[in-house]
Amino acid sequence: MGVDGDAPGPPSRRFGEEGGRLSYGGYLRLPELLDQQRPESEAPDELLFITIHQVYELWFKLLLHELEAAREAMFAGELWRARHLFRRVHVVERVLIGQVDVLETMTPQDFLAFRAKLEPASGFQSVQFRELEFLSGLKDERYLGTFRHAGEAELARLRRRLAEPTLWDAYVAALSQRGLPVSDDEIMGSLLAVARDRGSYDDLWQLAEDLLTHDETAALWRMRHVQMVERQIGTKSGTGGSTGAPYLRGRTRLHYFPLLWELRAWL
Repeated sequence: MGVDGDAPGPPSRRFGEEGGRLSYGGYLRLPELLDQQRPESEAPDELLFITIHQVYELWFKLLLHELEAAREAMFAGELWRARHLFRRVHVVERVLIGQVDVLETMTPQDFLAFRAKLEPASGFQSVQFRELEFLSGLKDERYLGTFRHAGEAELARLRRRLAEPTLWDAYVAALSQRGLPVSDDEIMGSLLAVARDRGSYDDLWQLAEDLLTHDETAALWRMRHVQMVERQIGTKSGTGGSTGAPYLRGRTRLHYFPLLWELRAWL
């Protein structure tokens, strides 16, 4: 009922054009976002190249957000929440792999039309990608010396990632919370106990599988990426000074969680 027993009136409009409080473009800041694609040449495919890489950086930002939350959920013993977040991470990572197909619609000739404009810019310099690697367990302090292009705020983020716990640290904490020993000499035994007693530890086993899927999809993205680079520039050096495809191919063998891969040999 309304005031003083009056019949209730129609609900107030808070959404749509009649609400007038916030527009789609305003909420997403589309004018600012769509102003960020600024080619350095007249080459038709440079817009494609810029757009794809900017989209990658947006996905990297989301992945960092979700993986941080998954790490904190593991530390808090909320394994169900960590698993939910990892499912989202896996879907996004499959999108990253699929986006390479879009980039490959550009021919080598199309890329060469503007490639010289990129030097010395390179995907090697993606701070967010290094953050993802550090957070996942591939910490390498030497990268701080190679990011000469980075600002102090970006370098501070990388230093923070080097100092903070990894996803593996959080999983080890989850093992410890369940009474399993986690010293260097004992952790493989604990992983085996989890694998062999699914009745008691299925949530820990499934979470380990989520970690492994994250590791695997990251490796698949690296492999797909190097194939694309080989298709575009062959054995040429990268614009950032790396060896290009040979450097990228060497990184396809990296693992975030080597003990989870080694576990297979013990089962």
